[in-house]
Amino acid sequence: MKIVTIIGARPQIIKAAAISRAITQHFSSQITEVIVHTGQHYDTNMSEIFFQELGIPAADYNLGVGSGHHGAQTARMMEGIEHLLMEEKPTALLVYGDTNSTLAGALAAVKMQVPVVHIEAGLRSFNKSMPEEINRITCDHCSTLLFSPTKQGVRNLEREGFAPNHSEKARLDHPKVFLTGDIMYDNSMYFSEISKEKARITEQLRLKDGEFILGTIHRDANTDHVASLSTIVKGLLEIQQLSQQPLVLPLHPRTRKKMAELLPDSLLEALKNNPNMHLIEPAGFLDMISLESRCSMVITDSGGVQKEAYFFQKPCLILREQTEWVEIVENGNALLVGAQQQRLVEGYQALRAKKDYTFPPLFGDGRAAEAICRLMLENL
Repeated sequence: MKIVTIIGARPQIIKAAAISRAITQHFSSQITEVIVHTGQHYDTNMSEIFFQELGIPAADYNLGVGSGHHGAQTARMMEGIEHLLMEEKPTALLVYGDTNSTLAGALAAVKMQVPVVHIEAGLRSFNKSMPEEINRITCDHCSTLLFSPTKQGVRNLEREGFAPNHSEKARLDHPKVFLTGDIMYDNSMYFSEISKEKARITEQLRLKDGEFILGTIHRDANTDHVASLSTIVKGLLEIQQLSQQPLVLPLHPRTRKKMAELLPDSLLEALKNNPNMHLIEPAGFLDMISLESRCSMVITDSGGVQKEAYFFQKPCLILREQTEWVEIVENGNALLVGAQQQRLVEGYQALRAKKDYTFPPLFGDGRAAEAICRLMLENL
């Protein structure tokens, strides 16, 4: 079997490590993987470092698309992927998650009758103003094999008309849905041990285990509007004062740029001049795991980071009004607080006061990648 794997954004590069590792360790005689990097994330800290840290095979192709408006970026990716599919003639095309790279890969493949395999299928925030939601839905309905990380994801797909019957051969008009668990849980468990030896970020920042807060902000809805970005920053500054703990904020290059452009000078100065606000460059995956596993709380608008907070049994404030990971909210491990200072501070106080946290195995057993490889072999 030959699969073409499409990656482009930082989370996909990390997810690809789990599948590549499973192929190398268990399926090397049965599966050949061709890795295609669209170039959606091209900054060294957002891309290359992950190949180096996680031992991912170098991409066989790099389309070098770069940034741009959604339509133009997706179109350039589709054009490049289409040419590659004609050349490689794979058994299937594999995509992850919900980025423009995912959408471009799925559309290019389905038009050419190449089966699409979607990892992280079925996730829904039920907010179509988010570009990611459109990408998820479209990709799922272009797919032949859909691998969902959670029971909720499977239920979402069944509501959209996907049948649970697995008796027929998988094809576009008869797609198959499988509950596999989450490959990011595989990665987090695998690399958490490695990070203990290699990650030194907490030492560099002089952070004590359990005595700092980790935050991330990158979504357009939060970074591109003065009101949203300002209230989030005010809320983070207030939480830092209330907690009397350092707050670590790895900054996406675009977020750093938007802060400089949009924040009032007084607020930007307050942020930069607070010695307990650590505004650092984007963290590598091992450093990020180290921060997530050792902090006291996570504050984020990232789908991946809120889920990783759960993996490492940390309470989480979600800077959004909806989440695709509804399970962690329903189980009381996370709160949706949007981009409002008061809700953010009240959410912090509520999570800090809560004592009865539980962390049931919502995301599988840490062997999702092996299951996905086996199911591809059985069904394609």
